[in-house]
Amino acid sequence: MALFITDECINCDVCEPVCPNDAISEGDDIYVINPDLCTECVGHFDEPQCVEICPIDCIPKDPNHEESQSDLMAKFKQITNQ
Repeated sequence: MALFITDECINCDVCEPVCPNDAISEGDDIYVINPDLCTECVGHFDEPQCVEICPIDCIPKDPNHEESQSDLMAKFKQITNQ
């Protein structure tokens, strides 16, 4: 399951640089996560780095993009050409 950023985002810019897949970018009003690039840090870290660093806890799992751990690992391998 990919993650998403809720409208509680305060645009603090701490999540974007920690994303190993470059899935986070500035949106029109708040930061956004590209679900095609989000692996919840599977393949890189044990925990999603954006969730760990977010000071206001506004990055939940996206129920519109459900994926299993194996799906996330396959996406990681595709993104990193492994």
